[in-house]
Order: sequence, then structure tokens, then C-alpha cells
Amino acid sequence: MKSIFFASALSLCAAPLWAQDQVTLLLDWFVNPDHGPVIIAQERGYFAEQDLMVEVIAPADPSAPPKMVAAGQADLAISYQPQLHLQIHEGLPLQRVGTLVATPLSCLLVLADGPIETPADLRGRKVGFSVGGVEEAVLGHVLKTHGLTLDDVELINVNWSMSPSLMSGQVDAVIGAFRNFELNQMDIEGVPGRCFYVEEEGLPPYDELIYVANKDTMDIDMIQRFLAATEKATQYIVNHPVESWEIFASTAPELNDELNKRAWVDTLPRFALRPTAMDVGRYATFEAFLHDAGLIPAINPVSEIAIDVTSQ
Repeated sequence: MKSIFFASALSLCAAPLWAQDQVTLLLDWFVNPDHGPVIIAQERGYFAEQDLMVEVIAPADPSAPPKMVAAGQADLAISYQPQLHLQIHEGLPLQRVGTLVATPLSCLLVLADGPIETPADLRGRKVGFSVGGVEEAVLGHVLKTHGLTLDDVELINVNWSMSPSLMSGQVDAVIGAFRNFELNQMDIEGVPGRCFYVEEEGLPPYDELIYVANKDTMDIDMIQRFLAATEKATQYIVNHPVESWEIFASTAPELNDELNKRAWVDTLPRFALRPTAMDVGRYATFEAFLHDAGLIPAINPVSEIAIDVTSQ
């Protein structure tokens, strides 16, 4: 609830009274450095320059934002490319309209001084996960490149408790940990971790964080202006990393700590410099990967999954 109040307060304080077009943006989780371009666009008035009043809302349930956009309860949501593919096959009328973080953040995380030197060492060991389906497929692909299958490990749902479950010894590895957060969190707590990066273990590269909209009701002009503002904010972050961190950290006391400061530095080079730009091959390849993994029944054309709003 604190995050939702904070996010709403941001929208009320930062947007000028003359902004006419109201936009509701649902985050994927609580406010954190992954959302840097959104917060900087808000704080520096870039949304206002585009005649937008943006209400930024942190969800109580991380799985809810795409469903709420599909139901017409919000204009945009920050979500994940891998999940979008599945959600479209489930019948949700969603499309990717922009990119926030253009590289994978997810990794297979183990203890730096533990017994797992390569994924092959996971045979007979416990691996934690939070989101079924995609994370299991990703883990299965990583294991396959090292001669193992999912039957060779014991999967345990750790319910978003990634690094704590690893540090406590509940599991020997976790899949789906974010390299810009969990690695820093473990280092700060004196239990260093080590990531096996999924894109270096045979997985097709993908966009970690994307903006999704309802394909039947989306306002293309509004989305174009929204993305123009976040692009300008990203340019400011790249050009002024220290100043932008100070702006971000000043928006709420809980953001101004060592973990967020480290995560800001690690996330900065991963922001999409051109949020409207779309790599057709990337989406086609990941759709094929999910089909090969048996997670989707057919292969959708990329035009059903993602669009370049500048060409609409």
C-alpha cells in the first residue's frame, strides 16, 4: 500500500494542472531502479511536455497488471516478454508497444563459494523458482546444454523469496533471480552469489521489461507520446547517471539505500535507448522457443505479439 500511495503521489505532484490526457501505468512490482525512465520522465516533466498526466501504480499482485490492461482497467502495464507470449495464447488481447529493459535480467543464481561450479553440478539438487511455466522452460534449456533434464533436479516454489531461500540453504540454486538486484543484495548481506546468465547458456535473448497495451482499445497517439517522454528520460539517465540517481532516490526514503544505488548502476546500461524500436526476429525466435518447449500450442506471427507504434 505504501508503494501505491508513493506512486500516486508522484503523479499528482509532478504533472501540471493543464495536462489533459490521463494515462494509467501499472508497474510490474514495487518502484525500483528498473523503472528509472518512468520516474525520471515524471520528475523532470517530460510527460507534462507531452501533455500527459501519468498515474503510476505499483500492484499488490505482480501477476495482475497485464490482466487489468486486458480488462480495460488501465492503459499500459510494465510486463515481461516471455510472459506476454503465454498470455496471448491464453486469449488476453495484449501487445507489446514499447521496451523498457532491452536485455535479460533473469539468471540462474548460486552461491559464489558453493558446490555448483557449472549447471551440470545441479544433478540431484534443489532449484527454487517463482513463476511456473516460463522459468521451468528456461531452466530446462539451461540444463539441456549441460546434459541434464528437469527430472535431474528437484523444483521448489520459493514464492519470490529468491536470495533468502538460497542463502538459508533451502535450495542450491534459484532460476529467475534478477542479476541487478539479487547479486547486490547477497553481496551486501555478506553471502556473495554467482549468476549463470541465461543468454550465455543457450537461451534466445529477449526483452526483460516491456510496455503492453490492449490491442483492441489502445490509443496509439498517447502511447507514442508516452514513449517519447521515456526515451528522453533514458537519454538524461545515460548522460547524467549521478544526477538521475539523486532524483530517483529523492522520491521516497525507501529508495535511497545501498541496494537501490548499486542496482541503479547495474541497470543503467540495460535500458532501451529506443523504446519504440522492435526486433522482429527476437520475438519470432522466442515464440519458437516456447513452442519447442511445449508451452504454447502454435506459433503466432510477430504482428500478433508486438508492434512498432511509430509505424501505425
